[in-house]
Amino acid sequence: MAVVGFHRLEELFREGAGLDIKKGHAKEILDIVEQKLYDLLLVGQKNAKYNGRDVIFKSDLPITKGLEETIDEFKKLEQEIVLQDILDTLATYPPLYTLEKALENSLVDIVGGLLLALAKVIKAIESNRAIDHEHIQKAHEILNITL
Repeated sequence: MAVVGFHRLEELFREGAGLDIKKGHAKEILDIVEQKLYDLLLVGQKNAKYNGRDVIFKSDLPITKGLEETIDEFKKLEQEIVLQDILDTLATYPPLYTLEKALENSLVDIVGGLLLALAKVIKAIESNRAIDHEHIQKAHEILNITL
C-alpha cells in the first residue's frame, strides 16, 4: 500500500511543480515521502515522551516554516489523498505512540506538503519537465539534510 496512487502523484507533480514523472519513479518518490513522514513522527514521539505523554500531538512534529508553507500550497491545489491509505502505510512501519486526532486528521496535508516539497526540490535541481532517477536522489539527499 502506498500513501497515494500513481495518477494522483502524477497530477500533483504536474500541477504543483510542472514536472512529468514516469510510473517507474512513483515507488522511489513514495518511499522517500513515506520515510520522511515516519521520521517526522519519530521526532514527534521523542518530543511527546520528553513531555511525559504517550500520545503524539501535532505540535510535537518538527514542521519547519518552509514545510508549513508547502503544506498551505498543497491545500490550495485541492488534491485528494486518502487518510486510510496513509494509516495503512504507517502500519507497515515499527509502531509509534498513539496519534492525537488533530494530528491524524492533518496527515493528508502533511503528506501532500512532503510530496510537493520533494517536487519543488526536484524542480530546483532540474528545470526540465522530465525528471530521472538522479534528480530524485539529489532531492532525497537535500530532504535528508533539511528535514
